[in-house]
Amino acid sequence: MANNAAPLERLIEQFSRFPGIGRKGATRMAYQVLGMDPAQAKELASAIEEAHTKLHRCKICQDYTEHEVCRICSSAKRDAGTICVVESPRDVTAFERTREYSGLYHVLHGLISPMDGVGVDQLCVKELLARLGDGRVKEVIMATNPTVEGEATAMYLAQLIKPMGIRTTRLAYGLPVGSSLEYADETTLYRALSGRDEL
Repeated sequence: MANNAAPLERLIEQFSRFPGIGRKGATRMAYQVLGMDPAQAKELASAIEEAHTKLHRCKICQDYTEHEVCRICSSAKRDAGTICVVESPRDVTAFERTREYSGLYHVLHGLISPMDGVGVDQLCVKELLARLGDGRVKEVIMATNPTVEGEATAMYLAQLIKPMGIRTTRLAYGLPVGSSLEYADETTLYRALSGRDEL
């Protein structure tokens, strides 16, 4: 334990629980909170408490919402024939920022990862399969990350969905805008070639 006062040390420990935040970053965040005036600090604490008490999973897509069904699932303007499967609610936010996708989503809340003790039962797979039984869904887009766990999860789900006669697709992967070919790895170049579009 550092030479900090106990309340400060507890605050640093809490911030260091966030993914990607080390002790140094957690310490900066803790001092930032201590530098707030009391009203700002109470507002932050209130926002955290409100998010925990008022937000829950949408009964359809599993994204976070204040209501029983989220605004995307309840919108008549969305294409109910397409479901984009993502790992986390953050991915829904990323897709929505593009303003290009008009279908629905399904949030798995994780990926299959035997090394981390995460199996199919811990993901929202049953809920996804339940949505596919009524014949309205024509395509399921696998939008998991291009990691070993993301690929394994996408392949597993595709094996379950394809026998239902539903088109199952995977996001195209390729070169990021502004990158240089000489720095791309072989897998990225291969996927960029195989996923190429006509101009």
